[in-house]
Amino acid sequence: MTATVGLLHPGSMGAAFGAQLRARGHAVLWCPDGRSDVTRHRAEGVGLQPVTLPELAARSQLLLSLCPPAAAEEVAAQVAAVRTGRDAIYVEANAVAPSRMQRIAELLEPAPVVDAAVVGSPPTGGKTPTLYLAGAGERTDRIVQLFAETDVRTHVLGDRFGAASALKLAYTSYQKVSRALAAVAYGAADTYGVGDELLEIAAKRTRSYLVETDYIPKTAARAWRWGPEVEDAAVLLADIGLPDALMHAAAATLARWDDSKDQALTIAEALEALHVEPDGPS
Repeated sequence: MTATVGLLHPGSMGAAFGAQLRARGHAVLWCPDGRSDVTRHRAEGVGLQPVTLPELAARSQLLLSLCPPAAAEEVAAQVAAVRTGRDAIYVEANAVAPSRMQRIAELLEPAPVVDAAVVGSPPTGGKTPTLYLAGAGERTDRIVQLFAETDVRTHVLGDRFGAASALKLAYTSYQKVSRALAAVAYGAADTYGVGDELLEIAAKRTRSYLVETDYIPKTAARAWRWGPEVEDAAVLLADIGLPDALMHAAAATLARWDDSKDQALTIAEALEALHVEPDGPS
């Protein structure tokens, strides 16, 4: 059964999602007001139908928000201002914190809202991102059906609102920050002419630290001596004009495990200790 979907807005990810839906016979609407020529060409290229925002809100059975995260609440407020009472599901699929997700849902009340998040690259060239969903079962079921037989995989996390947003940002906190850390690390090594050696060291690893959850307690037990080492890394970076804030932040994070020195903690115990800020100087 085909549906009419309102897409907010066709960036590289949104346009690719729209193309997937169009290929399955769904009508995909978008609003060109205030959008750039690049966005217009992108939307035209995948066959999206340009309409006004009130028309988009009135005609759509489902609204899919895929926009820059900073604009997510503004976009939701714009939709709320023109809502006509139609029972369209609003899928908030941007990388926003669960607290922002809740504010967006409140902006749109009483419209049904689904917490969603995309992990992976846009669905083009055989790539298959996953759309994680959290919310009432009848709502998430409709979205699963919508993307059936497309290159967008769906995964329902249950009805706990905010779970999809939390999963996305938990991954972001590692994946995107680690990219920034890699740039800083290489910048430091390259300054001293040892960039090739750093790459050689890195190439010896075959998997992500993120899957090595059993190492979390070991990190806690060694944090007391890792912290000063990280602070010296901050000195190195500052001395050569590279940003050192991430190193100071990492040292402050490690300091939360200062009381775990050489202890044999479980993963749960180590994570619990990470929630507790250390006492300040007396």
